[in-house]
Amino acid sequence: MNRALAIDLGASSGRVTLAAFNDGRISLDEAHRFANDPVRVNGTFYWDILRILHEAKTGIAKAAANGGFDSIGIDTWGVDFALIDGHGRMVDMPVHYRDGRTDGWASLFDRISKEELYEITGIQNMQINTIYQLDYLLRHRPEDLESAKALLMTPDLLNYFLTGEMHSEYTIASTSQMLDAKARAWSKPLLERLGLDSEIFKDVVMPGTCCGTLRSGIQEETRAEAASVYCVASHDTAAAVMAIPEPEQDDYMYISSGTWSLIGTELAEPLMSEKARECNFTNEGGAGGRIRFLKNVMGSFLLQESRKQWALEGKVYSFAELDAMCEAASPIGSYIDVDDPLFIKDGDMPARIVAYCEKTGQRAPQTEGELVRVIYESLALKYRNATEEAADCTGKKFRAMHIIGGGAQSEALCRMTASATGLPVYAGPVEATTIGNAAVQWIASGAIGSVKEARQVVKECFPQREYLPDGDFAGAYEKFLNVLSKGRTM
Repeated sequence: MNRALAIDLGASSGRVTLAAFNDGRISLDEAHRFANDPVRVNGTFYWDILRILHEAKTGIAKAAANGGFDSIGIDTWGVDFALIDGHGRMVDMPVHYRDGRTDGWASLFDRISKEELYEITGIQNMQINTIYQLDYLLRHRPEDLESAKALLMTPDLLNYFLTGEMHSEYTIASTSQMLDAKARAWSKPLLERLGLDSEIFKDVVMPGTCCGTLRSGIQEETRAEAASVYCVASHDTAAAVMAIPEPEQDDYMYISSGTWSLIGTELAEPLMSEKARECNFTNEGGAGGRIRFLKNVMGSFLLQESRKQWALEGKVYSFAELDAMCEAASPIGSYIDVDDPLFIKDGDMPARIVAYCEKTGQRAPQTEGELVRVIYESLALKYRNATEEAADCTGKKFRAMHIIGGGAQSEALCRMTASATGLPVYAGPVEATTIGNAAVQWIASGAIGSVKEARQVVKECFPQREYLPDGDFAGAYEKFLNVLSKGRTM
C-alpha cells in the first residue's frame, strides 16, 4: 500500500487527507479539515499563513497517529507569495489577492504593453496576478523587495516551512504572469525590465520533484516519520485537472469549480495567438508537461459571500438549502457578468447583484432563491461563452464538459451548465484536487506509471453523474451577451 498525505488549501478551507493506493484502488481518509479565514489588519487583507501551517501540522500529526504515510504534497490557490529575507524569515505575511493594493494595476502597462506581456507569458490579464502585486511593492514598498533574498509562492512557502528547502514549482509559478510560457522558466528579461531582482526567483522544478524531507523538528512535534515532501502539481487547479477521468482523449472542456471556476481544455504546447489574447485565455502549467488553456471565471465566491451576508442578517443557509431554493425559484430572466470588477472583493454580494441588475435595466431578484438562480444561470451562460471562445481559439470540437471540485455537488449548476453549453456534463470527482495531489506523489514514487494511467484509475474508482442538455436556455444567451455589453459601458 502506498499512502500519500495530500494537503489541499483552498481560498476558504483546507483539508489534510490520507490517500491510499492499493491493488489499483484509491481510498481517501480525511484526517483534518479547517477553515481558512483571511485577516484584515490596518486596512490590509492577509492570509493567516501561520495558522495555516499550524493546521497543516495538526493534520500531519493526526495522519501519523493513524498508520502514517510515505510522502506529503501541498497544493494551494495561485498568485500569492511571501518574500524571505537573508535570515530565512518572512519579510511580511502573505497578502490576499483580493486586497485593494492592486487597484492601480494598469499602471504597469506604461512600461510594457499587454500585447508584449502576453507574447512572453501567455497569461490572462487579471489584477490579482503576482506581477501586479509586485509592481505595487516596487512603487510603494521598495524596501520590502530590497531586503528579500527569495520569493516563494504559497505552496513553495509551506514546503519551505516543512523541509527548509526553497523551490519554485512549475504549475504555481505559471500563475504569476512572469514565467516564459515556452521556456517554462522565469523570464529574466521581463523581470529585469520591470525592475525586479531575478536572483530572488528560485529555479523552476516540475511536478513530482522531491523538495526535501520533513524537518526533524516537525517530525518530533507531530510524531511523524521522515517522509519525503514532493512538489506536486502545486496549483490546486493543476492538481484537480490531473484527476479528470479522461485517460485517452482531450476533446473535452473542464471546469474546476470552487471559489473560482477555471474553465478550459488541455494542450500540448502554449497557444498565444492574437485571438487567444483577445479572448483573455491563459496558458498555465499542468502535470505531465501539459498546458492548461483556460479562463479564470468567478465561481462560488459569489454564493459564499451572499451566504455570509445572509448569516450576518440572521438567515443561515447550507449550500444544499440554497441549491433547493434556486431550483424552487422561477427564472426571472436577469443576468450578471460574474467577472465584473464590482464582484471581485468580499462584502455585501446580494446588494451588489441587485445594484448590477438595476443599472443594466433588468428586474432585480427579490428573494434568496431568485438571487441564487441569477448567480447559477449567469455562471452557466458564462461557461458557454468561454466554451465557444475556446473552440474558436483551438479549432477543437468539444464533445463533453467535466465539472470537478465542489461545484460538482450542485445538481442545479450542473444541469444548467449542460443546458447552457449544449454539452453533456460529467460531474465529479468532488475531491479531484486531493486525488490529483496524491496521484503526482504516486507517479513520483513509481507506484503509478503516468498521468494517463492515473486518470484511468480515477475513472475506475470514482463514478460520475451525467447531466444532459434539456433546452431550458433557448434564447437566454443572446440576452446574456447584451447584458455583458451593457455592463462594460457602466
